[in-house]
Formats: sequence, C-alpha cells, structure tokens
Amino acid sequence: MAHHLDDDGPGRADRRPGDREHVQEGRVGRRSERVPTQEKIAALADLKSRFDGVKTVVLTEYRGLSVRQLSDLRKQLRAVAADYKVVKNRLARLAIKSSRLEGLSAHLTGPTGVIFSREDPVALAKALHGFAKTNQALAIKAGYVEGQMLPPAELKALADLPSREQLRGQLVGVIQGILSRLVGVLAAPQRELVYVLQQRGSSVSSASDRGNE
Repeated sequence: MAHHLDDDGPGRADRRPGDREHVQEGRVGRRSERVPTQEKIAALADLKSRFDGVKTVVLTEYRGLSVRQLSDLRKQLRAVAADYKVVKNRLARLAIKSSRLEGLSAHLTGPTGVIFSREDPVALAKALHGFAKTNQALAIKAGYVEGQMLPPAELKALADLPSREQLRGQLVGVIQGILSRLVGVLAAPQRELVYVLQQRGSSVSSASDRGNE
C-alpha cells in the first residue's frame, strides 16, 4: 500500500502531512521558551539599581523630541542631580515589580523615558516643567515623590513651590532678622546703663566744681 506524500519542495517529498505539523509545533514551542540574553539581564540589573533608593521618579513620553532636545533635557536634569534614561517598558515593569514603585506600571506604555533623582524633588520639577514649556512634545505621564504617587497636575504644583535652596535663603534671612532684633533688645539696657552712668558722672562732676568755688 503506497503512502501519500506531501511534496513541499525539492528534497522534501518524503515528509508526511503529520510530520510538517509536528515540526511547526516544535518551532512555536522553542519561541515560547526564550531564554533572557545576558544583555537583557544586565539591563534589568541596571534599572533595578537606578530605582533602588530614589526619592523621585518621573515617567515621560519623549515621542517627537529630537536627539538634540533629549540631550538638552539630560543636561538640564543633571544640573539638579537627576538622570534621564529611555527604557523598555517590559524591563521597567520587571524592575519595579513588588516594590514601592509598582504603582507606576500602569503608566509604562508607549515610548518611555524615566527620570531618577535622590535629591530635591522641587528643583527637579522646576527643571522638568521649565523644559516642557519650550519643548511641548515632552509629555509627563506620572511621578513618584518621596512615597507618594503623583499625577502630572500635582507634579506641576510641586514645580511652583520654592526650591530647597530658596527655602534655605529665606530661612537665613528670617534668622538674621531675628538675631538683629535680639541684639538690639539686649543692647538697649546696656545703652541705658551707659547713659545713666554718664549722667551720674556729669552730676558728680558739677557738684564737685561747685564745692570748689
């Protein structure tokens, strides 16, 4: 009894229909069992280290920004001790899984650039919104600031607050004013005492002069 053979090209006429199906299933199986490359493992480790210990994280969409604009953004953020990194959403989700930042996962869609900072969040917000005013292609998705998830509107409100350096300057001014007034108050009795002693000295001198006449 002759077997029906499926001819699918030169040199392949000995394969039965069932054999082809089996091979195709094997290919699909191999695709679903992909092993992470060393490059992806290193990228994931790098992201985890960046997220670890940060005070502020801001997710942005950079679609429409040129290479030069991204370079300018990085430069302005470095000036306030912040870093900007374009990330793959899948790796970013893995990096923040089961962490305090996991709430940001829902916003990891589309082209994503992440801002990391361990310093003053107000200074970062000011720099970011200052850049966004002149580069409207940059979209702010969401942020995490010192334990709180913040939407774009609240990040904008944060940018309107005085920075840490401005607050320090204001505090120094207040303290200097208080000290100046305190010195004046403390010096007043001394000035009065000096005046009394001077007056007393003048009276004694006048009495002595009259006695000598």
